[in-house]
This record gives sequence, C-alpha cells and structure tokens, in this order.
Amino acid sequence: MLTVLTKLVAVFFAGMGLLALALPEQISGTFGTPSLTPEGRNEVRAVYGGFGLAVAGILAAAGSLPALGRGIYFTVAIALFGMAAGRGVAAMIERPQGFYPCWLYLGLEVAMGAILLAATLVMP
Repeated sequence: MLTVLTKLVAVFFAGMGLLALALPEQISGTFGTPSLTPEGRNEVRAVYGGFGLAVAGILAAAGSLPALGRGIYFTVAIALFGMAAGRGVAAMIERPQGFYPCWLYLGLEVAMGAILLAATLVMP
C-alpha cells in the first residue's frame, strides 16, 4: 500500500509539473494571480514545472534505487514539510480567505511528506 501511495505522490508532482509547463497561469491563478508577465510565466515553469517533474522522476526511481531510495524519500518529505511550514507561517501573517487553496495544499503537503517519511522506515 505504501508503494502505491509513494507513486501517487510522484504522479501529483508530475501532474503539477506538466500543467505548469503548459499553462503556467493555471497554476498562478490558483493563488489569485491569473495574469503573469513573461518573467512570471518563466518562474512558474521553472519552479512548479521543471522542479516538479524532477521531483516526480526521482520519486518514481527511488523504489528501484536501494542505495539512494531512503534518502530520496526523506529529502522530499522534509521539503514538503518545509513548504507546509512556510504556508502555515504565511497563514498566520495574512489570514486565508477560505479553505482553498491554503489549507488544502498545506494538508496535501503534510500528507505527502508523511507518506514519504513512512516509506523511509520500511525501505531495506
């Protein structure tokens, strides 16, 4: 079951990455910025797109890389917890208008981080 969940985390990052590369303003629109400059689209494509696909790829490979898999899962888990923590601090500074997107993504980041952290405990 945990293997399936780690693959779902990889699929999430792949979906985010592909969407960001193809339609960067779809990503930024989620956070209230429906219109971007060329520089803004470049940033979304780089951070959400390229980085998202890189994370998806390394997560997909982690299960078949015994020497590296635990470190990969741990590193991405800590990154996800960092994202959630940053989102939590931001929510304390500027109260979100509703559940979406802040609390939904915070919950997803914590859940995905927990899945990957759990995977580090069961890897050989």
